[in-house]
Amino acid sequence: MTTALLAGALFGLGGYLLFRALFPPRPGLAARLAAFDAARRRGETGPERGRPSGDSGRFPGLRARVGRSLAAFYEARGWQQRSARADLALLDRSFEGFLATKFLLSAAAIVFIPILAGYFAVLGLGVGVSVPVWVGLIFALIFFLLPDLQLRQEAAARRRDFRHAVSAFLDLVAMNLAGGRGVPEALMTAANVGDGWAMRRIRDALSNARITGITPWQALGRLGEEISVDELRDLSAALALVADDGAKVRQSLSARAASMRSRELADIEGKAGEQSQSMLVAQLLLCAGFLIFLAYPAVMRVIAT
Repeated sequence: MTTALLAGALFGLGGYLLFRALFPPRPGLAARLAAFDAARRRGETGPERGRPSGDSGRFPGLRARVGRSLAAFYEARGWQQRSARADLALLDRSFEGFLATKFLLSAAAIVFIPILAGYFAVLGLGVGVSVPVWVGLIFALIFFLLPDLQLRQEAAARRRDFRHAVSAFLDLVAMNLAGGRGVPEALMTAANVGDGWAMRRIRDALSNARITGITPWQALGRLGEEISVDELRDLSAALALVADDGAKVRQSLSARAASMRSRELADIEGKAGEQSQSMLVAQLLLCAGFLIFLAYPAVMRVIAT
């Protein structure tokens, strides 16, 4: 009975997906406006960063088609995925490629269900169809969520490096302001000092500000919104308020850089404390295992007698 229900559910799901693929729903007005805004934002950011379009890998054509279809599916239903988009923007990856990876990994797990059934049959375990089906579905769910976990870990590490670069950038801007430069010139000069990926992102944002006709602090605010870095948004707001007062700008930037360094130092000390505690626990477990190894023969001898 369970096998029949699962087979019917899978058949019905496949028929529904096939029907939706052949007759896709017409996007509404909100979805069309969202797609128009997304295209306009892509046109404003420009292709200068060379962000991949989701067609890299061993099967570029398949991943590109699947990624575009899934992205259109998400946009038609108003699923924003803002945190994932910010992490992908920070890592210079495309949203279409990310969706294609999630879908293809989970689909590969489902495709291997007949192979699992044949493997269990060859081993002679005597299991029915339900066990391979459930195993395949569980692995499909794991493979669907695994790219999200990996993306969050990589984005957290890269965002931490970006904040470190922002603190150095603020010090450089304050030094240029002390040298008599204006705020726009100080920002661009400070961004041209470093050659890391974070400085390149800041430099590209400031260069695009000249082309699009916006202020440099507005460009930094947009970059902070895109990659979800609060320090850049706060810097944009501070520069927008006191752009005409160089002394107060210098004091504010120096204070912000010092607070960011103090926060980074506190985070490093906290992580070092966590690692030392984990090492202490490992040492205690090792000592307990060694004591059990020493006491085991005597205990067994006492029990035997």
